[in-house]
Amino acid sequence: MINRDENPDFLNSFLDYNITILNKSPNTVKEYNYDIANFLKFIKSGKTNNFKEVDIATMTIEQIKEITLDDIHSYIAYMATVLKSKPTTRARKVSSIKVFFYFLARKAKLIDNNPAQYLETPKLGKRIPKYLSLDESKKLLEVCQDINNRNNKRDFAITTLFLNCGMRLSELVGINISHINFSECKLNVIGKGNKERTIYLNKACLNAINDYLEYRPKTNIKYDSKDALFLSERKERISNRTVQAIIKKELLKAGLDITKYSVHKLRHTAATLMYQYGEVDIRALQELLGHESIATTEIYTHVDNVQVRNAVESNPLANL
Repeated sequence: MINRDENPDFLNSFLDYNITILNKSPNTVKEYNYDIANFLKFIKSGKTNNFKEVDIATMTIEQIKEITLDDIHSYIAYMATVLKSKPTTRARKVSSIKVFFYFLARKAKLIDNNPAQYLETPKLGKRIPKYLSLDESKKLLEVCQDINNRNNKRDFAITTLFLNCGMRLSELVGINISHINFSECKLNVIGKGNKERTIYLNKACLNAINDYLEYRPKTNIKYDSKDALFLSERKERISNRTVQAIIKKELLKAGLDITKYSVHKLRHTAATLMYQYGEVDIRALQELLGHESIATTEIYTHVDNVQVRNAVESNPLANL
């Protein structure tokens, strides 16, 4: 929840622009607010370590006009050296700061010079995504069906959708029953950037959903959750945090490392398994995952050690 009273007017205007004109998702707007508010607190505090409690509500646009590229670099350096933030985290902060100053300079025309115009994004090393093996994925699905868990039908359906469809956490939580076309085996989800896309459901997904619907509560459901596919114990739309707790519990039961795997790693797993075993075209995988750039999807084209070994063994010089 964003407390607009704690923001200066120009920050709230920036948030409003992203909501109404750019149609950014609530999560994105919340991240923008968090990133920019902390940056402004750092600047107003005089770049001290104790900036978290600084009041920025009274900051003026004149103070913003005094910010330089060096000031922004100081903040990013503070994140790297003091907060030990990862390059990916710093890259997100840089992105937020850039769009904020672009808005002030080009859209709202509140400042003449954009100090972030030449701000560079931290270099990000390419990392192979962590994912479950095929056997580990089967083990996870197996433990989800534990009859001692009264929510096993729901939890199994959740895990099945993650591992088969590669959807994001927010997409799964936002599924409505009315979004599902059972006859055509597909559903519509709201993805990143508030964009809608179609996800096709295989037999395993449809069976898991139908089995769960038989056990899904029929009465006393919260009014705004009546169409939600997955419900919590309180009979309301399940939350992100609850889904994360479910997956963490099931990973532990399957004997898998919860410091290594998470909900998002199940998305990596689905993409990797489809690419490795299903011979899925990279463009089709891009469409399935809802990636804007093919470069993002290409991280799933990595090969495992077995494939590398087989490649070496297939060298015509191997048996000489």
